[in-house]
Amino acid sequence: MNPGIRALFPGADEQVYLDLSARALIPEPVRAAVADHMRNRMLRGGDKDAMRATVDRTRSAFAAMIGAGPEEIAITKNVSEGLNLFGASLPWEAGDNVVLCPALEHPNNIYLWHNLAQLKGIEVRSVAPVDGHVSVAAMGAAMDERTRLVTIPSISFAPGFITDVEGIAAAARSVGALTLVDAAQSIGAMCTDVRDLGIDALAVATQKCLLAEYGFGFLYIRRELADTLVPIHLARFGIDLDGAHETAYSEGELRYRSGALRFDVGNYNYMGAAAVGAALELLNGWGIDRVEQFVRHLAANMADKLVDLGLPVVGGRPGPHLAHIVSVGQSGGGRHYTADDPAMNSLHEHLGAAGIVHSIRSGALRFSVGVYNDQADIDRVVDAAREWRGAEAA
Repeated sequence: MNPGIRALFPGADEQVYLDLSARALIPEPVRAAVADHMRNRMLRGGDKDAMRATVDRTRSAFAAMIGAGPEEIAITKNVSEGLNLFGASLPWEAGDNVVLCPALEHPNNIYLWHNLAQLKGIEVRSVAPVDGHVSVAAMGAAMDERTRLVTIPSISFAPGFITDVEGIAAAARSVGALTLVDAAQSIGAMCTDVRDLGIDALAVATQKCLLAEYGFGFLYIRRELADTLVPIHLARFGIDLDGAHETAYSEGELRYRSGALRFDVGNYNYMGAAAVGAALELLNGWGIDRVEQFVRHLAANMADKLVDLGLPVVGGRPGPHLAHIVSVGQSGGGRHYTADDPAMNSLHEHLGAAGIVHSIRSGALRFSVGVYNDQADIDRVVDAAREWRGAEAA
């Protein structure tokens, strides 16, 4: 990528920041967009129509990024809200089932299905991972004629492998089931075309690969499907007011807005829209294909060098499974912020002391590469890991 891109992220020179999968560093144009929004609110109170226009532009920019139409995008506050809005609005019947791989999911794509099991009498079918992957064959084997929904991560919460979304979606269609994707770890770092993938719904938030803030997200729902759904929550922005003021109300049949727009609930996080609008302008300008190529190249270089050091890189040498996330340790061998292996906890502390920001997830150290990283960052990780190995051996 152009070296000038890194200059847009002042935080990139403060530390080696490899924690995009938790939250991104914010680029200067995003900070400026938020400052402009706050200045306008502070000095003039803000123009509601102008703020809603920002939301509409942001919605359209995100839709273009994933190959969708603007009417297929609802505005949410995070991934969890998007998953819940979609899941709870499906016409569940007692005995229906949902298929997922909980060992590779964030907990917030697990809780809601068990809640629906209590509320609706559905069955939650859990599939075990295969070598750290969501297995197409295992997921397919768990589906039957009562499977209403299959839900998967585009990139797993941990260890961060790429899921064969297209293959699993095809298996779901073969039994008449829908596919819902948690795209928290991929949108903004990986090329995504919802048509090519053949999925029905996708949820994402903006604080990770979309380089913006907490409190804003998107829910994609395929138009033909969305038009058949009754939102579980409803507010004025989800109603077709036929040009009337947003406060208008009349008795009679509810007229939902077209597509996923019916899932918009109340006023938006306008500051969040300003932030991600600026970020989307950057990302779409750089080209997601170029961003993906860059971050995957750096991640592969890191994985190779850490393997050469004898560290237990999850998945081994780089391959098709590797996106922008490199995990070290035994995946599943610990809790959210610690590892069962004392050596991994020691390495985690050593790297932190060296100014290398990363995470522990499910027992493995997780390094997630962003567009603001460079080869020098990777080399610092490798040098610090080599120093740790030397100290351990002494």
